[in-house]
Amino acid sequence: MSNNRLIIAAAGSGKTTRLINEALKIKDKKVLITTYTEANEAGIRKKIIALNKYIPKNVTVQTWFSFLLQHGIRPFQGTFNDVLFEKKVKGLLLVNEQSGLRCKFKKNGKEIPLYYSEKKDFEKHYFTQEMKIFSDKLSKFVVECNKKSNGAVIDRISKIYQHVFIDEVQDLAGNDLEILKLFFNCNSEIILVGDPRQVVYLTHNEKLHSKYSYGKIKEFIQEKCKKNCCSFEDLTDSYRCKQEICDFADNLYPDLPKTKSKNIDIKVHTGIFFVKEQDVGKYLEQYKPIQLRNSMTKDVNEKYPVKNFGEAKGLTFDRVLIYPTVPILKWLKDNNSILANTSRSKFYVAITRAKYSVGIIVENNEQTAIEGITYFTNETTL
Repeated sequence: MSNNRLIIAAAGSGKTTRLINEALKIKDKKVLITTYTEANEAGIRKKIIALNKYIPKNVTVQTWFSFLLQHGIRPFQGTFNDVLFEKKVKGLLLVNEQSGLRCKFKKNGKEIPLYYSEKKDFEKHYFTQEMKIFSDKLSKFVVECNKKSNGAVIDRISKIYQHVFIDEVQDLAGNDLEILKLFFNCNSEIILVGDPRQVVYLTHNEKLHSKYSYGKIKEFIQEKCKKNCCSFEDLTDSYRCKQEICDFADNLYPDLPKTKSKNIDIKVHTGIFFVKEQDVGKYLEQYKPIQLRNSMTKDVNEKYPVKNFGEAKGLTFDRVLIYPTVPILKWLKDNNSILANTSRSKFYVAITRAKYSVGIIVENNEQTAIEGITYFTNETTL
C-alpha cells in the first residue's frame, strides 16, 4: 500500500488543521497545499500562521487553478500545440457554463448552441481573444499537455513538490479527477482531505466523470485508479457541534459514518428548533444566531448578521437560524422526498455551522411533529 491517503472528514472534525499539521511536520522537502476557492486558500494561510506564526519556506499554499496555470500549462503549452510557442497565456477566465460558444441557431423552436471545436479552432476552444484560458478547459489542457509531453508535466510537479496536499477535494470534478489519477502514479506523497457532504461548489461542470461529481471521490479512486494507490481514513469526531446537531445532520447522508460530538461545553438551548415566522424577531433577540439563507433574494431581518449557505462554508457560529427552501421543508417532513445534491449539501453546511443550536423557520400554522426537533415558543428562556 502506498503512502497516499484520502481522509473523509465530517464537519467540525478539524480536517484542514489535520492537513496543516501534516505539512508542518515536514522540514526537508517541499510541500504544496492546494484548494479550489480563494476563501479556502486564505483560511489555510491564516491557520498556518495561527499554529506556526509564519508559513515555512518549504510550504506553498496556492489555489487549484493558480497551481495548474503555473505548473501545468505555462511550462508546456507549446508542447501541446505549436501555435502557443509564440504566445503567452495571460491568465484565467472563470466561467459558470460551457465555454467556447461559437453561435446559437434555432431548430424546432429551440435555441441550439454551437461550440468551437478543439481540432478546427484550437485557440477559440481553449482561450478568450485576450489569451485567457477558460476555467472549464484548464484541467483538460493540463491532461493533454501531459500526454503530449510523455508525462513530463506530472514528473516536473513531483520533482518540485515531494508532497502534494489537496484540501476540500470534494470540489474537484471532470478532468481534475484525471489529474488526481496521474498524481497517484507519480513519486510525490498525495494526501486528499474533504467531506462529500459539503459539495457546495464544483471546479466546473462537464460530462467526464459526472457520476463522481457530488462527493464520490472515494468511489472514483476505487473504480478508476490503480489498485492500492491510496488508503482511506474517516474523521468522524466533531469538535464543533453538539450531538443533537450531529445526529440531525447525519440524517442527510445515512450511508456515511455517523458523527460523534466532542463538544462538551455545558449550555442550555441546545439542539434543533422549529421557529415560527411570528417568533423570528423574539428568537433573534434572545439567542443572537447568524441568519443563513440559500439566496440573497430571501428577505431576512436586516438588524442581525446574515450569510448565504455557501458563504458560510468553513465557518463556525454558536447558533444559526436557517431560512429553508421549499424542497428542504418537504425533506424535513419526509426524508424520502427528493432533495437535489446541491440543496442537500447546502443544508448540511448550514446545519453544521452551529456549535449549540439550529433554528429552522416555518410558517405560523405549521404543526408537524418531527423527532429531534422542538418548537420554540416565546416562553422559552435561556
